[in-house]
Amino acid sequence: MEEAVRDGVAEQRERLMESLRIYGGHYAQLSRRFAAWLGLHSTDATAVLEIAAAEEHGAPLSPARLSERISLSTGATTALLNRLESAGHITRAREHSDRRIVTLRSGAHIQERADEFFGPLAHRLDAVMSHYPPELLAQFEAFMADLNTTMNGHLADDDR
Repeated sequence: MEEAVRDGVAEQRERLMESLRIYGGHYAQLSRRFAAWLGLHSTDATAVLEIAAAEEHGAPLSPARLSERISLSTGATTALLNRLESAGHITRAREHSDRRIVTLRSGAHIQERADEFFGPLAHRLDAVMSHYPPELLAQFEAFMADLNTTMNGHLADDDR
């Protein structure tokens, strides 16, 4: 690859990474506001969102997988799940044929509350996205999937 092309890619990568960093900061701030709105600690709200999102995508989480997703020890995750279950925000079920496997489900009210909180943002995002052709958005989705795959691979390499 020519040096000028490499420099151009590196410069563009820096700009894109900066934009993603800013977006990540906004997402974190929004998550903290959602937690406060629900009256939860931010870690608890993050767990509720992870559980609801996984369930919505048809791949409910186990406690171990949630622990990995939110970077908590198994003991801390158990305490968190006990709090969330006592408050009615989640349930633990043994739905699998292997009854040792626990599946996490969000409480009935969580999706309603999340829709109420995040709905106005979803409408704003839809309005912004409607200015772009579907083909471009599909390319952006593919690009983001590639970035996430690359980042996951890098993180997995660092775990060794």
